[in-house]
Amino acid sequence: MRQLPEAFNAHIEMGATTMCRAWRLTRRDGAVLGFTEHDHALDFDGTTFEAASGFAASEARVASGLQAPAAAVEGGFSSAAITEADLAAGRYDGARVELFLVNWRAPEVQHALLALQEIGEVSRAGPGFSAELRSFAHRLQQPTGRIYNRRCDADLGDGRCRVDMTVGGRRVMALVAAVETPDRLVIAGLPDLGAGHFRLGRLRFDAGILAGRTVAVEESGATEGGAASIRLWLPLEAEPVVGDPVTLSIGCDKSFAMCRERFGNGLNFQGFPHMPGSDFAYSYVSGETTHDGSVLFD
Repeated sequence: MRQLPEAFNAHIEMGATTMCRAWRLTRRDGAVLGFTEHDHALDFDGTTFEAASGFAASEARVASGLQAPAAAVEGGFSSAAITEADLAAGRYDGARVELFLVNWRAPEVQHALLALQEIGEVSRAGPGFSAELRSFAHRLQQPTGRIYNRRCDADLGDGRCRVDMTVGGRRVMALVAAVETPDRLVIAGLPDLGAGHFRLGRLRFDAGILAGRTVAVEESGATEGGAASIRLWLPLEAEPVVGDPVTLSIGCDKSFAMCRERFGNGLNFQGFPHMPGSDFAYSYVSGETTHDGSVLFD
């Protein structure tokens, strides 16, 4: 049970109170922003909570047990608070949100932390946005551990995969040469590479409005004059600037055949390529098959 300071508790019990809500948002890059639904800025707990930010609470659901309650906040874009560019670049994805109940007449001594949440799904409509606030209990619903699968579950080049990404043009630094459409870029400064070299790979923006953002590559064209066309799986919500530095990495379809033939890394394959499929699991003994426990594949 949450214990409130005696003076704060007495103020709440008065009935006619001077209460409001405030949110402290901590992004993954360490930036801290404060917002309040009050009409004046509030200062407490080492943070300034800005008013006139357009923030307002909407629907909230509370559940008992280990269910993950959810709430939402709505707001408008502001050059002094949340910008459309930052939201489009994903800088608020997974941000930590602290919800406070505050007596705006004495915020320094009469405030209480009500909930600790993180930003989930964010949707935009016209000049505003709506952000889902998820309880940390939702992490209990996320899968943990490994799942038996024919395909590899490691990331190309990580400690489990062990593929050396520094050789053979597997990872190259380049520049944005043109933005043809939100999902198609021309990347310059590349070595001579064949068509499809970066297919299923990754493109990371190293500077600019999308700095730190990594997106998936669907297809890549052949390098001509040091430049190649790159098609992304999803369109970019923010447009990079010509000259922005990027890092391109080759991809893998997670199959045992590609791991063995393209990378020579079959010994480190992190899947189960010889696992019998559903057709075998649901089969039955017949005179045409042998079920003697012998090895299925050599």
